[in-house]
Amino acid sequence: MLSSIDIDSSVAVYVQIENHVQFAISSGRLKAGEQLPSVRELSERLGVNPNTVAKAYRDLEVMGLLYTRRGMGVFVNKGVEAKCREDCRKRIIGRMHEVVAEAKSSGMARKEIADVVDKSYASETGPYSTTPVTVTALAKRKKRSK
Repeated sequence: MLSSIDIDSSVAVYVQIENHVQFAISSGRLKAGEQLPSVRELSERLGVNPNTVAKAYRDLEVMGLLYTRRGMGVFVNKGVEAKCREDCRKRIIGRMHEVVAEAKSSGMARKEIADVVDKSYASETGPYSTTPVTVTALAKRKKRSK
């Protein structure tokens, strides 16, 4: 998972983790009841402080997306897919409006902007194109080992 965590990003690492988990739930890569990697496991894999992962998990739990079972781990809550999809959609549309406004103000034509969107969509590049491969892969690995 989170192969695209960018330590140098202006977006805090814990927020990047939260976003990846939300996008994974939204896209169905993480399903209700599925276990996420432990804080230690994910922090080691990402090379970040365990407190960073713990904060992301806590925030997602406060949002109602995850729940913790003491001694068992962190799991995806039931019935959160639609909420994640809508939240992700709103966030993306907001960012797209900002980018389009910036492109227009720089003189880009509508067709040029549309071409960039089409190319970007076709290539599926970007931080969420492999939405959390690590979390998803680790969760599936845990299932198989049980």
